[in-house]
Amino acid sequence: MKFNPDADLDTSGVEDTRGSGGGGGGLLPGGMGIPVGGGIGGIILLVVILLLNGTFSGGGGTDEPDARNTAPGNLSSCESGKDLATNKDCRFVFYQNSIEGFWAAELPRRGKKYTRAPMRVFSSSVNTGCGPATAAVGPFYCPPDKRVYLELGFFKTLQTELGAKGGDFAEAYVVAHEYGHHVQNLYGILGKIKSRQGPESDAVRSDLQADCLAGIWTNHATTVPTKSGKPLITELTEDDISRGLDAAASVGDDRIQEKTQGQVNPESFSHGTAEQRMKWFKTGMDSGDMTTCDTWSTNAL
Repeated sequence: MKFNPDADLDTSGVEDTRGSGGGGGGLLPGGMGIPVGGGIGGIILLVVILLLNGTFSGGGGTDEPDARNTAPGNLSSCESGKDLATNKDCRFVFYQNSIEGFWAAELPRRGKKYTRAPMRVFSSSVNTGCGPATAAVGPFYCPPDKRVYLELGFFKTLQTELGAKGGDFAEAYVVAHEYGHHVQNLYGILGKIKSRQGPESDAVRSDLQADCLAGIWTNHATTVPTKSGKPLITELTEDDISRGLDAAASVGDDRIQEKTQGQVNPESFSHGTAEQRMKWFKTGMDSGDMTTCDTWSTNAL
C-alpha cells in the first residue's frame, strides 16, 4: 500500500484523544464488550467489528506488531503525506481521508446526502453516545453520535491473538468496515436491526453488508483525491488485498469462537463466518457498486 507523500491531509475529521483520559467501565455482564447506551430501534445496540473478552494492549498494526509510533495525540500534526516519514500514525489520517472522501462523493451521486462521521482515536477507555467503552470492545461505530472509534492496540491483537497477517491494508479494511456502518446508518438500516444472534440474523447481515461496503471503497481507493486533486493512496498490491481478506477472515465468528471458546456455536453468531466475511468484502471490491451489497434479501449469505 503506497501513500502519496505530496498529498494534503485533513485532520478536521480525526479526533485523537489518546493520553487525555475519557472515562470507562459500564460494560454489560459477561465480558462481551458492548458499551451500555445508544438505543436504536427500541433496543440497546452498538455495532462493533469484534466481540472479544479481555483487554487489549497498546501497539501497532503492521508486519512487526511493535514497530509503530503511537505517541499520544500525534494525529493532529499530520498535515501532509510527508509527515508519514516521521509519524507512522499518520497512515490512519490517510485511511480516514480516503474512505470518507469516497463516501462524501459517492452518496450524493446516488441522491443521498452525506453527513460526516469523525474518527476518534482513544486509549484505554472512552465515553460515547452509546455509553462508556474500554479498549476490549475493539473498533466500533456509534450511531447516536455518528463517530467511528479506534483503539490502536486492537491491530496488534488482530495479529498476536487472532492470527491475522496484519499490515497497512488490514488496518484500512477495519476502518472502512466501520465507515460502512456509518453509511448504513445514513440509510436508516441500523435502526431496523431486530435479531442480534444467529447465522442469518439481522446483526450478521448488517456486518456482512459493512464488509461489502468496505470492498466498494477498496475498488475506488486509488482514485480518491484530496481537495487539491492529488491522490491519497497511489497503489494497492495483491499482497495488500490478500491481507485485507485475511483480516476479514480473522474476525469471523467461527474463527473467534474457536480461538476463545474452543468450539463454534452458529446460534450465537453476530458478525458472520470467516468465509462469509471474505465473500462479501470481495463482492464489493470486485464490483465497486453498492447495489451488489444487498445482504438482506439473499438466502445465500
